[in-house]
Amino acid sequence: MSFKLPDLPYDYNALEPHIDARTMEIHHGKHHAGYTSKLNDAISGSPQEGKSIEELLAMVDQLGGAVRNNGGGYYNHSLFWKVMGPNKGGNPSGKLAEAINSDLGGFDAFKSEFEKAAATRFGSGWAWLIVDANGKLKVSSTPNQDNPLMPVAEVKGSPILGLDVWEHAYYLNYQNRRPDYISAFWNVVNWDQVSANYEAARS
Repeated sequence: MSFKLPDLPYDYNALEPHIDARTMEIHHGKHHAGYTSKLNDAISGSPQEGKSIEELLAMVDQLGGAVRNNGGGYYNHSLFWKVMGPNKGGNPSGKLAEAINSDLGGFDAFKSEFEKAAATRFGSGWAWLIVDANGKLKVSSTPNQDNPLMPVAEVKGSPILGLDVWEHAYYLNYQNRRPDYISAFWNVVNWDQVSANYEAARS
């Protein structure tokens, strides 16, 4: 069974003015579609065909660059679309908010650490909020299309929030102003989805 490009859960223009429609159209319809197609090509006819994306990511160190890059790109973007939404932003609540307070020193401290991880990732990559093996929240970043599910990641865990800091994610609107894009991201974070991801990672 091949992987399918997931539908965007909102219109391309739904995140404006923070993320523009043209960027979303290219990002989803070209970049994510490309990762999906190339991932299918990489596993077609192999013993890995039919495995879940999580199973593939757990063994990318044995599978070569095509699965690592395109499998990561497929998974990362599938999460990215879901943790954003129109008329979102604000602050997390419930158990996630409690965990941010206890594990990361509060929401403001978390935001500062996450923004630093995103801003200081050299070149292309991602910033993450993850649940580690002990059930604790951590902030990390990865290069290229790597993610914390991979054995090659420096900090491992289950991603519950991710921010794409590849230039294709922001350059049309923000050019080289990555910090402005990172700041704008908070206006579209879907904390209900991040909370659901947190509960799932802890279960």
